[in-house]
Amino acid sequence: MTALAGRIITPTGEREGCVHIANGRITAITDTATPDAIRIRDTEVLIPGLIDTHVHINDPGRASWEGFPTATRAAAAGGITTVIDMPLNSIPPTTTPEALVAKQKTANEIHAEVGFWGGAVPENLANLADLHQAGVFGFKAFTVPSGVPEFGHLNAEQLAEALHHTAELNTLLIVHAENPAHITTTNSRHYNDFLATRPPEAETTAIAELLTQAEQVDARLHILHLSSADALPAIAAAKKRGVQVTAETCPHYLTITADEIPDGATQYKCCPPIRDEANRERLWQGLADGTIDMIVSDHSPSTVDLKRLDTGDFGQAWGGIAGLQITLPTIWTAARKRGFTLSQVITWMATNTANLVGLRTRGRIEPGAHANLAIFAPGEEFTVTATNLHHRNKITAYEGRRLTGVVKQTWLHGEKVDGSPRGTLLTRGDA
Repeated sequence: MTALAGRIITPTGEREGCVHIANGRITAITDTATPDAIRIRDTEVLIPGLIDTHVHINDPGRASWEGFPTATRAAAAGGITTVIDMPLNSIPPTTTPEALVAKQKTANEIHAEVGFWGGAVPENLANLADLHQAGVFGFKAFTVPSGVPEFGHLNAEQLAEALHHTAELNTLLIVHAENPAHITTTNSRHYNDFLATRPPEAETTAIAELLTQAEQVDARLHILHLSSADALPAIAAAKKRGVQVTAETCPHYLTITADEIPDGATQYKCCPPIRDEANRERLWQGLADGTIDMIVSDHSPSTVDLKRLDTGDFGQAWGGIAGLQITLPTIWTAARKRGFTLSQVITWMATNTANLVGLRTRGRIEPGAHANLAIFAPGEEFTVTATNLHHRNKITAYEGRRLTGVVKQTWLHGEKVDGSPRGTLLTRGDA
């Protein structure tokens, strides 16, 4: 039996109390601490382990970009106790039950819980049920080229077919939603030139079409990495009509603006792109009013050479931002300045993400929940140094940023994470 006492973030808000743990689960929360309880400092708070449902680990096949040991170590260091791995960038991609098994066998040294999304690509739409049965948490699809040849995108007819199948299976279709008709290319060192190649219309038109298709078959739809706030009215209206739609956004869209990205700084390239300050503030409003449900990292690393820092060419550079380990302090630094509470941040980054994938005994501190926890110092500051981060390739768009909030300890299944790979694999339906 273990007990942790001090300030606690619970589903009903922050309180003082003592969390009692046995056999990896929370058994009770009491007002008073037992004599042997581990006392958390007054400047720290106990939070549920975060659930990051958008992480690109890329292993097997592209482990030089990222691997399970480094990604999950970074996650745990950032208070993230569960990650759901994206199906592309690995070779093979997670589009068959056999490929899922290959992923699971590769993930043999992990420091957090790991689950897997399946992929919906043109070749496997008739066989999604087999992969669903194998335990994936849902299916990812692209409406534009994914960036890797092994993972094809879906046209409108194929998206409709995918939504039909996922509706029958009562599972999620999660979509990178951009309309290729509105996307152009550039070879430029100027960020605004790249930004112009992926205007807001690329997102808004794709999302509008997806909402219509999902409503027609009553499918569960999740919008990935929402960048353009112009799409918020359509998502909000769909929710009011009863469409089963959720949406996420990411730290880079909430904390960085286009006008602060220097020429040639390709570490900031991602798709869809980082937009202007007014757009950023509208995304925060979307979180406040519930149109956007959650915040995830979209940790999408690559080798340093693929970022093309040598030429600074935004057109040629790999699109993706690495920041898994510092997701929480990045968001907390910005959220507290806007008057949001730590409880709200935890709802966006732990409770709602857990609910998205059906892991309802995670992402909250309450009796019966898994004792996946973190001790967080919300007032402590630090400066981001990429070489101190655990993800494989030491490059990040957050280099040099002064952030508030430090994860002091992480607990997985009631035990302190100490560098030993105690993580476990998850499949859909795990309680």
